[in-house]
Amino acid sequence: MGAVSRKITEDRQLQGEDETVVYTLTTTPWGTSPSSESAKIFEIDGDTYTDKTSTNMTGAASAAGDIITLPGIHSLTAGTLYRVEVLFTCSGNTFEAYAEIQAER
Repeated sequence: MGAVSRKITEDRQLQGEDETVVYTLTTTPWGTSPSSESAKIFEIDGDTYTDKTSTNMTGAASAAGDIITLPGIHSLTAGTLYRVEVLFTCSGNTFEAYAEIQAER
């Protein structure tokens, strides 16, 4: 199996500070029927990553078919860059995909 990029292919997502967004991830680039899915969100400040999961995510990740639905992402701080990491298992392999969210006013 060839290497698959860990970065989710969509460009950096923009999200307003007052919005709540539930993102989804299709796992077919990594495999099918994901399990043991979880998600975290980190605030990025230079080379420092601060875990903001308890502040900026509500609920738990879930999978149906090849789609992982992330917890709702909310209460972001305008002007801040975030990294969302999604951990899951497909065909006995554990993968961690990630995406960036730029918070706006």
